[in-house]
Amino acid sequence: MKRGDVIGGYRVVSDPTNADGGKCVWAFAEKDGREYFLKRFLEPKRPREGGGGSAASRRIRLETCREFEERHRSIMKRLRPDAGGAGNLVLATDFFHAGSTYYKVTERIDTAGLEKPQSLGPKQRAVLLRTLATSLRLLHDIEVVHGDLKPANVLVQRREGAAFHTAKLIDFDDSYLSGRPPAREDIAGDSLYGAPEWRRYVQGDESVEGGQLTTAVDVFALGLMTHVYLTGSLPAHDSRFGSPADAVNAADPLAVDERLGTSTQALLTAMTSADPGARPTVDDFLAALKDPEACTLHATPQPRPATPAAPAPAPSAADGPRRSRVQFNPPDRPHDGPADDKPTDDRPAKSRVRINLGHRREGLSSDRPTP
Repeated sequence: MKRGDVIGGYRVVSDPTNADGGKCVWAFAEKDGREYFLKRFLEPKRPREGGGGSAASRRIRLETCREFEERHRSIMKRLRPDAGGAGNLVLATDFFHAGSTYYKVTERIDTAGLEKPQSLGPKQRAVLLRTLATSLRLLHDIEVVHGDLKPANVLVQRREGAAFHTAKLIDFDDSYLSGRPPAREDIAGDSLYGAPEWRRYVQGDESVEGGQLTTAVDVFALGLMTHVYLTGSLPAHDSRFGSPADAVNAADPLAVDERLGTSTQALLTAMTSADPGARPTVDDFLAALKDPEACTLHATPQPRPATPAAPAPAPSAADGPRRSRVQFNPPDRPHDGPADDKPTDDRPAKSRVRINLGHRREGLSSDRPTP
């Protein structure tokens, strides 16, 4: 792919780059007078007719390509740009292969955005997080895992004349259906924001099966991102661990900023639990944002919620579903409407979220259904 090439009817109008592209190369393109973002996947490659390699190798490559196509097309079918509430999702408009190479197309948008969301006031941060969470809930309602939720895949923008910043969610290349991720050697994501079960899956832990990688993977990342948006940094953990998930898998708890309110500290602790079934849902998160203090950063440390007497070990498939030692009790939550650039919703506000992190003994934990 180079400037001036016409690929699938799209004329490339910029020099391709791999900047922030992962396993892709991208460029801007034009078609029928409209501007697009054209992404070229570096893998997998479709075997060429008459190409080299054995018949068995060709069959394996074709099967890999079939699964790749099926995953991308199934996500596109579920997530359409014209779907209700999808105004803050930047979705693909075309997916095709030319020769042996796959391409994906989205409309070109302004990628400039606010670099430090923590600089916003509490109400502004609450609106920002609500638009992000509402977009994520749209995915989870149709059993889609974003799979690579991180600040780089969220554009924080404010339309001219608007009072609030909103979050636009981008890059669904690593999305998959809940419980049906790509194979260990094919799955992608960012280890810094990856969930504990995702890390163990990628690292070849056979006790973690694909069915354990559900929408709760995104909730872990949302908890980390919320901490970043409120404080400017990830929750602290021992430096010997390369990521928050690695620390959690080693039963070394993350340290949530004590300037956050007690309820928010407990919420983020629950969202970053080692046990996927112990994490709140996105609906729970949205309900918690109704607390006017949820996004407030206090000048002095707030009381730290009580923690279990002993950290729970990372769950394994052989153990079956684990029950959380952290009891998260969300308020009643009627269903939100779409957030598309809206600073408020019409649902009646409930009392602030109640989170009980009292000491529990093994076997006395609350029954919390898996998201």
